Formats: sequence, C-alpha cells, structure tokens
Amino acid sequence: MSPTSIVLVDDHPVVREGLGLVLGQQPDLVVVGEAWDIASAVDLAGRFEPDVVVMDIALGSEDAVSAIGPIVARAPRTKVLVLTMFHDAETVRQCLLAGAAGFVVKGARGSDVVDAIRAVARGERYIHSAVAGLVVEDSLRWLRDGAALSPREREVLSLLGGGHSPAGIGETLGISVHTVRRHLANAAAKLDVHGLPGLVGYARKHGLARTSRPTRSLAADGPS
Repeated sequence: MSPTSIVLVDDHPVVREGLGLVLGQQPDLVVVGEAWDIASAVDLAGRFEPDVVVMDIALGSEDAVSAIGPIVARAPRTKVLVLTMFHDAETVRQCLLAGAAGFVVKGARGSDVVDAIRAVARGERYIHSAVAGLVVEDSLRWLRDGAALSPREREVLSLLGGGHSPAGIGETLGISVHTVRRHLANAAAKLDVHGLPGLVGYARKHGLARTSRPTRSLAADGPS
C-alpha cells in the first residue's frame, strides 16, 4: 500500500517543521505539502488531493474554520484533521459541522496526532480525549437549549459569545451585518433574552461561545 499523503497547514513554520519530523518517522505517512494560510491550503488540497489535511484553524488573522468546506469540496476524498490550541466545545462543534473528520488539541502527544491521522485516513472520526467529554456535554446542551435556533442563528450566537462584533461576524461568515443583526434578533426572541449583552451572557453561561480569534471587538459596532 502507498503511504498516507498529508498536507500540513499552520502559520508557524516551527510547528510545521516539528510535525514534519514526527510524521517523517512513520513509514506509512508522507508529507506532500505545507500551507500557511487559507488560500494556500485550499490550493494545495486541490492540487495534491492528499489523504489528510492537518490544519490549525487560527492562521494569522484568518479564522480557518471557513476553509474546511472549500477543502472538502475541492478534494472530496481528503479528510481534514484540525490541530489547534482552541479546545472549547463550540469550536469543536463548528469544525465538525464544517466537515472536519477529526479534532486534536495542540499539546497532545505526537503519537496521538499519528493515531488521529491514521484513523481519519481510514474513514473514522477522531476526537482527542482532551475534548471528547466536551463534545458529549455540548451535544446534550444544544439539544436542551438550542433546539429552537436555526443552524445559522446558533453559529452567529456562538461567534458573538466568543467576542466577535456583528460586523466581524458578517466578515467571518460572508454575510451582511444587517443579516447578522436579524439572526441575533431572532435568537434573542427565541431564547427570551434582551439585546447583545443578554445574548453574550447567555452564550457564555451555557458554554455556547466559540473562543476563536475575533475579527473586531464587540465595542467596535456600538449599540444595536
């Protein structure tokens, strides 16, 4: 059998070099490319169609969760394994919903990363033990508290709770700020909370906030 082909995506060269050294010791794994931003990640996935893309979701100022879908679209047989420092339940959920096959936290042992790559390459799901419990709790929480919300309303609320402004949410999701505010208003009505502070408080209290890097501060938008 040919070795499992891998593209590494991280904006820190030292991380890519370290991963390359770990993976280079495995005869069944081979790194065929490295990327450092969303554009290069999607391009390499399309060109090489690797078995696995191992990627961070914070690439400089870019929130690379939005790159998971395009990577899977360009290379349908490629599995995306997220390797990141973020480990809140909402970030894990958003990555899986976007199409990731696995999730590993930075700080995991090299053997865990190797196991994760092999698992997703076989078509399995892999959730690192450091976040597995959070995924279960998050699923139960959403069943209880978020059932009334649409998928987009949940996504917008989670980003708001994580520190994004309405304008920043619009930039991240590629929608207008007016559409963002409509989703927030709908969510507020369904959850019976009032205004942006109420929504932020609800998201954080119930563990729904996604803590990826905000594009702008909440104060930047002013009152809604």
